[in-house]
Amino acid sequence: MARSVWKGPFVDGYLLKKADVARASGKNQIIKTWSRRSTILPQFVGLVFGVYNGKKFIPVSVNEDMIGHKLGEFAPTRIFIAHSAAEKKSDKPAEKKD
Repeated sequence: MARSVWKGPFVDGYLLKKADVARASGKNQIIKTWSRRSTILPQFVGLVFGVYNGKKFIPVSVNEDMIGHKLGEFAPTRIFIAHSAAEKKSDKPAEKKD
């Protein structure tokens, strides 16, 4: 279910403050955040956020195409590890011996 339009986008207050400080300082530092649920706003464009995925901070460089999306969309929490070779061998048909 989407958020009501009249409420506006959700952004944690501390994240807005950190973004304002980073933009005012002019330094290109990573802003660490645990707020995966916060919406990306136009004033975040050009900043780099370190979004926590449960294990480490993933650097997310914000550009104009990301506006309106959530920070958590760009820091995956699950990593797919390929199926083992043993499973691939069992899929092959057995060879006939005469």
